[in-house]
Amino acid sequence: MIGSAAFEVKGWCPGALRPMQSGDGLIVRIRPRSATFSPGELAVLANAARQFGNGHIDLTRRANLQIRGVSEASLPGLHDMVARLGLLDENADGEAVRNVMINPLAGIDPAEVFDIRPIGRELAHLLVSDKSLWALPSKFGFIVDGGGVLSLAQLRADVRVVAMAAGKDVAIAIGFETRAGTEWLGSTSPGDAASAAIEIGLAFIDVASREKRQRMRDLSGEGLASIRSAMRSRLGTLHENPPKADASLNRRIGLIELGEGRFAVGIAAPFGRLETDQLRKLVDVMAVHGVGEVRLSPWRTLYASVPSRRSGQSILDAAAGDGLITDPVDPLLQIEACPGAPGCQSTALDTRGDGRRLAALLPRFGFTGTVHVSGCAKGCAKSGSAELVLVGCDGRYGIVRGGTAGDHPAHHFSFAELAADPGNIFDIDEGSRHD
Repeated sequence: MIGSAAFEVKGWCPGALRPMQSGDGLIVRIRPRSATFSPGELAVLANAARQFGNGHIDLTRRANLQIRGVSEASLPGLHDMVARLGLLDENADGEAVRNVMINPLAGIDPAEVFDIRPIGRELAHLLVSDKSLWALPSKFGFIVDGGGVLSLAQLRADVRVVAMAAGKDVAIAIGFETRAGTEWLGSTSPGDAASAAIEIGLAFIDVASREKRQRMRDLSGEGLASIRSAMRSRLGTLHENPPKADASLNRRIGLIELGEGRFAVGIAAPFGRLETDQLRKLVDVMAVHGVGEVRLSPWRTLYASVPSRRSGQSILDAAAGDGLITDPVDPLLQIEACPGAPGCQSTALDTRGDGRRLAALLPRFGFTGTVHVSGCAKGCAKSGSAELVLVGCDGRYGIVRGGTAGDHPAHHFSFAELAADPGNIFDIDEGSRHD
């Protein structure tokens, strides 16, 4: 069996030019521009997943797409295909730091404060073109948030760029992440936002090289103070902090009414996993109904603007019929699960199969919280806390409540034991357990 010490924390994310070895072959991550693919591009990538990999496709928490099961022999062919789509970076170092997340409905949502796609594009360009920025850790990330129905305020990022209404104008709030949450440094204009975010990145590199840290939130108080000082004269006064997002509006699934006669659809993949045929069928029906762009999101959900309510519902019906999630109350949406065995070498547990079995229990016991099923203590599927965590060790699961996969559970059970006595999962008193 695989024990708790049998895994290696990589400390970096895969790319197209620097793939990562896993239990089912190489993982090749494709980073779209502005989180956007055309249906035609996705159709090509779906076919490539079968031709060059094992047909498994992952949607990531950083709004990227991964092709799994690629071999050393098939990798050059996949690179050629990605290059023909214009999605291959010139070098691995520049690709590794191009970690910019934007709102999935940017430029579509009438409720957004500002269409932040130009800021996101400029920021991505600067990250790739300035070699001094390639010293940023590959997990260092930027969020550029224009607000609206799908705000990114609930997500973590090292540097945060948020549009705010300032009378008839727009101000851009700039902040960074600390252990206590986002600290707002000041504001700037939309035209200056990308360069301001870059300056924070450069200041981080200087401090982190001395402190040997990989994320903004891990810097010492002295290190954070140094970055504040570097940005003090660069930014204007921020008179109020950006509003916090209503978490109920995030991860919107199904038909989304945007107002002004506009509609969008949100379609999730169970545990972020799509198969070649599922993706190909989905983009085919989207193309039939006039969808021109498909947006990726950090919730492992695909979004698309649709011409009408009827066309949106037709797309959703087709997606649901093919095993994708279109119901906003589907219990699978409560669960994050890593790939597990056999795709990962760090565990012998069928985490996603167990996640599906667990999802069937949630409505029965009225559990509405978040669940994380992790094959080991790395917690790859979810770095933050969840109300319920099943963390694998030596072929069994430990139970953590209100914590992370890195916490130490007091007791371990096989999934069969948990399913036979769900009180061990849901902490149900003996007298009130269901039969």
